Amino acid sequence: MTITIVGAGLGGLALARVLHVQGIDAVVYERESSRDARGQGGMLDIHSGQRALREAGLIDEFHRIARPEGQDLRLLEPDGTLLLQEDTPDDAPSLRPEVDRVDLRNLLLDSLPEGAVRWGHAFESAGNGLLRFADGSTATYDLLVGADGANSRVRALLTDARPAHLGQNVVELGIPDIDRTHPDLAAMVGRGNYWVFGDGLSLAAQRNGDGRVRIGVNFYNTAEDWFATSGIPFDDPAAARARLIDLLPGWDKRFHALIEACDDTVEPRSITTLPIGLTWPSTPGVTLLGDAAHLMPPVGEGANMALLDGALLGLALAAHPDDHRAAVEEYEREMFERTGAAARMSAGMQELLNSPDAAQRLLAFFQPG
Repeated sequence: MTITIVGAGLGGLALARVLHVQGIDAVVYERESSRDARGQGGMLDIHSGQRALREAGLIDEFHRIARPEGQDLRLLEPDGTLLLQEDTPDDAPSLRPEVDRVDLRNLLLDSLPEGAVRWGHAFESAGNGLLRFADGSTATYDLLVGADGANSRVRALLTDARPAHLGQNVVELGIPDIDRTHPDLAAMVGRGNYWVFGDGLSLAAQRNGDGRVRIGVNFYNTAEDWFATSGIPFDDPAAARARLIDLLPGWDKRFHALIEACDDTVEPRSITTLPIGLTWPSTPGVTLLGDAAHLMPPVGEGANMALLDGALLGLALAAHPDDHRAAVEEYEREMFERTGAAARMSAGMQELLNSPDAAQRLLAFFQPG
């Protein structure tokens, strides 16, 4: 059986690794030219996804690259009032450690045999066991797994569903080497996550393992074309930072200082999701995993679900080596139920973040009773 995976993200690589552990070959085709072709984002909160890493035989290596201190949390209001500070003890169990996405991806990539990932192959179309790439090349498959993310092209083989705008737009910035360049701000942010919630907007700062603090200014209940009307000049980073500060009137000057300290990387990002509980009729020869199957709000579940998808599909294929259709049906039944529950939970958290009293509701969430 020829197993072909489109997309070298966490889910696709987890599938390839678990298959490799089970003695089953697979090929991963990735549109990017190399593992370093673009940035891989910030930190991930890995909790249920640790099961996938155990099945992949990588849990010890994972704990060596994870950052338990990344579980630290500080929650504030726009006037600077500190509502909550949780610092992780050195001997605390690593139930939800943070890890740099790039480090986790590299761990998975390095665990695969040479040639398992074919770079520079942009998926174009598939059918009748033949995969076509944008450069005109082709490959055969018995089972095609779409692990190609939010804007999956493989998804169209199974469903007409497309991601829809969630009403949230984010401007992403960052401060490199913060301990050296801005030690006062480094101490303020701490070792993990730093959240400030106002009415309809928030600021999230997150310490990364490479010394960079990633910052997202979130605007809730905004239209898909909000960036075009926001007055943020993304082609002029200094002016963009100034405009962001203008959009935080009355906020404590320390939060303005965080934005002023950022470098010239200023990126707009619109948040989209797939319908909650999306399913499709099981179709011979093709399935989906990760964001291609169940794109959720970015509240900590997506990467974990993708890792589990990859691992559990790999185990199902190993359990049914001569019947990949039965393996896919078994996988999809479990995946639909598991990720549907995660999507509903994520939507509830997203609704909380959108609320005008988000800070107080989050405080009650973290300190119930």
